[in-house]
Amino acid sequence: MSKALGTFALVTVLSALLMALSLAVARHGYPYGAFGVKRLDGIADAGSFLAIAAVYFFGAMLMMILPIRAAGIVLTHAADAIFWATIMLFATIVGSLIARWAFGQHEVLWALFNWRFLFVAVIVAAHLTMNELRRNILLRSLFFVIFGAVTLACLFWSFST
Repeated sequence: MSKALGTFALVTVLSALLMALSLAVARHGYPYGAFGVKRLDGIADAGSFLAIAAVYFFGAMLMMILPIRAAGIVLTHAADAIFWATIMLFATIVGSLIARWAFGQHEVLWALFNWRFLFVAVIVAAHLTMNELRRNILLRSLFFVIFGAVTLACLFWSFST
């Protein structure tokens, strides 16, 4: 957990510094600053977490039914990478918004209250409790169904805003 928080904090600071640099360059009238802002804003979409959650929970569903060796491969080669990508992407979004807030755009922090960011919390919570879920056969069966439902919902439900 502390490694995840440390990674989140570091990526947040780095992305905030990059966004602040881009905003400062853009304020001085250089077009390169606008390019930097546009690139960092391009990933700042809460809707991208729907697809990430679908892939993660499909892997989590497989981890519930596969034997321990195969589940370990799915965990280390898929779920763990998606977990870190989720943390990195969310930290980048938070850092960019903090930099915009520091440059006087105080309304941008309301973007963090998008309900689609709940998928970040769900992915992190599922990943941190995965060992507990694998130990108990009842929890494994129950969460196989839950992870399957979440996967299908992320793929096929419209989640209109």
